[in-house]
Amino acid sequence: MNHGRLAAVAALSAMVALPAHAALTAEELAKIAQNPVGAMISVPFQNNTNFNTGPLSGTQNILNIQPVIPVTINEDWNLITRTIVPLIWQPGFAPGQGSTFGLGDIQLSGMVSPSKPAPGGLIWGVGAITQLPTNTDDVLGNDNWGLGPQAVVLRLEQGSPWVYGALVNNVWSMSGSHQGGRYSTLLLQPFVNYNFPQGFYLNSGPIITANWKADSGQQWTVPLGMGMGKVFHLGKLPVNTQLGAYYNVVHPDDAANWQLRLQVQFMFPK
Repeated sequence: MNHGRLAAVAALSAMVALPAHAALTAEELAKIAQNPVGAMISVPFQNNTNFNTGPLSGTQNILNIQPVIPVTINEDWNLITRTIVPLIWQPGFAPGQGSTFGLGDIQLSGMVSPSKPAPGGLIWGVGAITQLPTNTDDVLGNDNWGLGPQAVVLRLEQGSPWVYGALVNNVWSMSGSHQGGRYSTLLLQPFVNYNFPQGFYLNSGPIITANWKADSGQQWTVPLGMGMGKVFHLGKLPVNTQLGAYYNVVHPDDAANWQLRLQVQFMFPK
């Protein structure tokens, strides 16, 4: 194995910014994309289409624009920042009520993570997430600021096709004086990926949520499902694409029962 190839493998294991001369394979790029605290700039566009939403069983569509920007603190630590900008198409919830399109509440998060994985490929990150009341319509969000902790743990072992772990956060409203009132929401996303050569992979990443302020029996949304993905190149630009379907085995009465998820992620390795 030549020195350039050794550098690429070492960089993948550490999940740090790569030297300009290192050439990563599609499979290596896929594994970096599957690491929520991977130290690489990327811009995912994740589109979630939720079927049978609301009392009229309409279709809701949420496009999340999620730029990820890593910051090197020192040789041992990275800060991974992610912004989630939701563009929401909300169906009417009553006869004669039209649909609403606009910006939802933006979330900003940052997690500190070691620049090198622990023995066995264990990777972790801890930090905070904040919610900004940026919604352009009352039906698209809550007008109270929010704040809470966030953490991720995963295993990405060199030579193994598996990448698996979980991300969790809980956001509490910092006041209840504005539209929407107080809130407390949990997000738990376990994920598992199996990678094949040439950048193709199978994955499951259900987003489990709980609204702690909702009535009993109306708090949880628990989906089951899976999808597939592929990394390819547009010229020299790596692009990670993903398609999946999830069925909500548990959900509030007026929440969707099916979700179709499509993601296109532009990746910018150094």
